[in-house]
Amino acid sequence: MASRSSSRARRKKRRIAIAVGVSALAVGLIAAGSVVAVGLTASEPSAAVPAASTKTATPTPTPLTAAESLLQEANDPAACAVSFVGDSVPDEPMLQTQDALFSYLPIPDREGDVFAGWYPTEADAAAHNIAARVNGSDVVACTDDELTLYGGWVTPDEVTAENTGVPILMYHQFTTRPEGEDGWLRGNYAYIGDFEEQITYIADTGFYLPTWDELSAFIDGRLFLPNRSVIITDDDADSSWLELAAPVVDSHGVLTTSFVITKFRSEGTPSKYVLQRSHTHDMHEAGANGDGRMVNYTAEEIAADMQTSADVLGAKEIMAYPFGHYNDTAKEGLRRAGFEMARTIEQGYVHVGTDKLALPCIRMNYGMGLNELISLIG
Repeated sequence: MASRSSSRARRKKRRIAIAVGVSALAVGLIAAGSVVAVGLTASEPSAAVPAASTKTATPTPTPLTAAESLLQEANDPAACAVSFVGDSVPDEPMLQTQDALFSYLPIPDREGDVFAGWYPTEADAAAHNIAARVNGSDVVACTDDELTLYGGWVTPDEVTAENTGVPILMYHQFTTRPEGEDGWLRGNYAYIGDFEEQITYIADTGFYLPTWDELSAFIDGRLFLPNRSVIITDDDADSSWLELAAPVVDSHGVLTTSFVITKFRSEGTPSKYVLQRSHTHDMHEAGANGDGRMVNYTAEEIAADMQTSADVLGAKEIMAYPFGHYNDTAKEGLRRAGFEMARTIEQGYVHVGTDKLALPCIRMNYGMGLNELISLIG
């Protein structure tokens, strides 16, 4: 009996051990399956439960301003986008070139008022601060490739009260001899010492230097010019102008115009402060009657010559009559060639309403020093 009982006890223990082993194996398999399932879930998410995204949303870019778009399109490291602020001024910016002179800034219109120019601040525009006024005699300088200019306006009564008469100075040749040159053209030769004193005076005493498009708008009554305005010109582009006078102009940063006979000269300007405009191509010669060819040619011949000159210079706008000779046919030839203005040798000042194809001038002769200049331009 004792032996049978111990045998039953041993079988019972084996069954318990087997059951425990089977249970342990089952638990192990379940656990292993869970690990595999977890591994699969981590690396290959099921379609039923998408994995959480780790990507960051791309922010919406800030739209470019009109000035920024203009600069981007230009793709020019020297470009400057100039924007305009004020009543009745252009909404869109325009491109200018840094370190060059401003080129053809807009001249807006507003009924009942006259445009008074562009200024670097709103306060300057409101005060019509001529010393700060910006135009084509100034060098473009931008911050971060952009610049903002503010427009000013005056009333027609203010224009009338100013009563501006613009002098166009006319020089010819230059000499280093204080006693002057000899010969019948002696009067044409300004002493370079006198010229330098005159240019220094103009540069240092706050004269406004209008561009030709500004003078045109002034004549039309669309633009206000201050009474202390002056335009400086040279006829012929003589070698003495290039060697003696142009360096003076350049050193003082004073805008001038050189009227070039393009048959004889076609090289570029000696300075960014020297605009080159036409003195005709091949009409600075006497015609059949002894007067200049400009009053001997037909309108068609004049237009053809002027177009040739414009092709060389890359500009029209204004010309100077050779010897000061002109007539109605000459004017018609200029119109056909697309020239708006012409300078004569007649003495006088440019006012609102002056004939644009017969602009007067102030002739500067040998012996005219600083005092004479001051008496003529203030």
